[in-house]
Amino acid sequence: MKFDPRSFPQVPEMTAELAFANPSTLGESPLWDERRNVLFWVDIDEGKIHRFDPSSGTNTTMQFSTKVSSICKASSGGLAATMKKTFARIDPETAAIEILDTVEGDMPENRFNDGKVDRQGRYRAGTMNEVKIGTPDAGLYLYEGPGKLKKKISEVTISNGTGWSPDGTVMYYNDTLRYSVFAYDFDPDSGEISNRRVFAEFEPLAQGLPDGLTVDAEGHVWCAVVNYGRMLRLDPSGKLERAVTFPATRGTSCTFGGPDFDHLYITTARECLSSAEIASQPLSGSLFVCSPGVKGLSETAFIG
Repeated sequence: MKFDPRSFPQVPEMTAELAFANPSTLGESPLWDERRNVLFWVDIDEGKIHRFDPSSGTNTTMQFSTKVSSICKASSGGLAATMKKTFARIDPETAAIEILDTVEGDMPENRFNDGKVDRQGRYRAGTMNEVKIGTPDAGLYLYEGPGKLKKKISEVTISNGTGWSPDGTVMYYNDTLRYSVFAYDFDPDSGEISNRRVFAEFEPLAQGLPDGLTVDAEGHVWCAVVNYGRMLRLDPSGKLERAVTFPATRGTSCTFGGPDFDHLYITTARECLSSAEIASQPLSGSLFVCSPGVKGLSETAFIG
């Protein structure tokens, strides 16, 4: 289905509430860690990993000297992450970093962007050209541990949200400046993908850009649409089913969290906003939350 964000179909809408006010430049990669009952999230451009505790409403921050683009749980008990060019393990208690592997070392303009772990524990993360935005020289990588790195998709513009159907047989993937959410057949045993097709397409002139995504327990895809302050819920056929709004136009990603995985957490950004736009939406960069009436699934830990 093709969407023009200037005139979305009429569907039920709800408004997310502020969870934590923060002037993030590029808030991204929310991750609920049920081992600690906290939400981790990043500010890519500022090299920060935030740790939000909803029980106290407090947010603490780890600062790094390089960009941090995605995070996931690690089977060791800590976190795994993509930094600017590397896969790494991070100790969330000490902020110690262990570098695991490097990609695109011969492409200085490229950096990692988004990434997720599939239900078998394999890390899938992609890149983007951050100098010549939209240049199709990026890729999506499959990483199973040191020495086990493969490029699975080439000619990517901006690698973004990735998620899997509850039964693990469909992978969803956003290539942002192709204005599409793609679906692939997914082989859980091998991790191979095939049969790419357009799951949802956005009208490019409207600048509705698909960003981060997650999949709920009912198999519906929640997709951020940058520049329109909406999180869209798409049914398994790609039809728009409902939307969540929030007072920031640049919504970037979402995940389910809370003890019952019934809260939807939404990250936002300030990048690309003018000073006038920031003044009109001062909560841009903050973390938002709502109870959408459906539940999500726990994220699998990286096994590598």
